[in-house]
Amino acid sequence: MSALLPGLVAISTPLVAAILAFVVLDIFAIVFGLSFVRANRAARETADGQIEVAGKPVKSLSRRDFFRRSLLTSLMVFGAQFGGATIAFLWPNLRGGFGSLVDAGNVNDLKAEINSPAGVAYNGTGRFYVVGYNGSPSGDVDYVAEGVSAEGIMPLYQRCVHLGCRVPYCGSSRWFECPCHGSKYNGAGEYQLGPAPRGMDRFSIEITDGNVVVDTSEVILGPPRGTVTIDQPPQGPFCVATG
Repeated sequence: MSALLPGLVAISTPLVAAILAFVVLDIFAIVFGLSFVRANRAARETADGQIEVAGKPVKSLSRRDFFRRSLLTSLMVFGAQFGGATIAFLWPNLRGGFGSLVDAGNVNDLKAEINSPAGVAYNGTGRFYVVGYNGSPSGDVDYVAEGVSAEGIMPLYQRCVHLGCRVPYCGSSRWFECPCHGSKYNGAGEYQLGPAPRGMDRFSIEITDGNVVVDTSEVILGPPRGTVTIDQPPQGPFCVATG
């Protein structure tokens, strides 16, 4: 459970930012409206058409001016809310989350996790798996040349290319198996079974001084059906039944 907390925090941060922005702006609008109502209640018309507010005479506010100021205030509040929503939408890009460069950690630590019983390393912030890869180019497919594999590891986008479900890694078969419609991919994310039109999509990767950085700003389409760069039949029972 503790391992899931960083990912949950990263995913929920933009939503929290948006909620806070809207709450602050709504409080501003409410306070402005209440102050205006109190001013009207405190004002009293004098015989010569003047209004006294807090003991000081001021000009009476016409209905046209009132609606004009109300419209201007509404536009200002809307603009502030739109700006807050825009910042919340761009928040992952600003903080290094999905849609930007993601620091996946030390390459040796990732390889240790991949070689553990887990079989893969998962990055919740970037929404990708890091898998071990030592395959050979096949036809026009060369993951190293494409920049999606380096030093024996490769990031795979967690999204199924069929209808977008998250694809878990099956520890028994050592394949990725979509629980929604049964699409299956081998350990390199290459298509094996099911309705998926191609292999799992991936991201470019760069390793500098042992630090792994994955670029999630651009999704690189997965290899076509029939691509086989590793010889990996299922290593055990499937986690998702075949149709």
